[in-house]
Amino acid sequence: MATERELRQDLAAAYRLAALFGWEDTLYTHFSVRLPGDGEPRFLINPFGMMFDEVTASNLIVVDMQGKVVEGSAPANSAGFTIHSAVHMAREDAHCVIHTHTLPGMAVAACQDGLLQLNQISTEFYQRVGYHPYEGVAFDLDERARIQRSLGIISP
Repeated sequence: MATERELRQDLAAAYRLAALFGWEDTLYTHFSVRLPGDGEPRFLINPFGMMFDEVTASNLIVVDMQGKVVEGSAPANSAGFTIHSAVHMAREDAHCVIHTHTLPGMAVAACQDGLLQLNQISTEFYQRVGYHPYEGVAFDLDERARIQRSLGIISP
């Protein structure tokens, strides 16, 4: 099992790589990693207001499932907290959650039928993709239950 330090380094590297690939969308995309431990679940996420190329292992914040920043001095992204906490609460096997607005992702989201199974390679994702209808910016914590239901088709 990875240590918190290793997870911080890996998550910061993922942010930097995403910046290199052009996957950031101003301040409204975010990645998180569940932290190991026997206590209350917590996760690492980027602080609100920070671009991907600015994220380092040391400036990631730790957030609990109630939205309290338990390590770090910067605030969490409210919508990011809603999305990431919903997945981390529902899926213990989802150690990393990535929320982006890439052009290919938005194109799939705009398709009535979602991700089409058009070739053999795409079948790797057959019945493994959940869809959640856009409700606006995810500030409302009540949306967590709806996000969790959207994951239902792929939950173990």
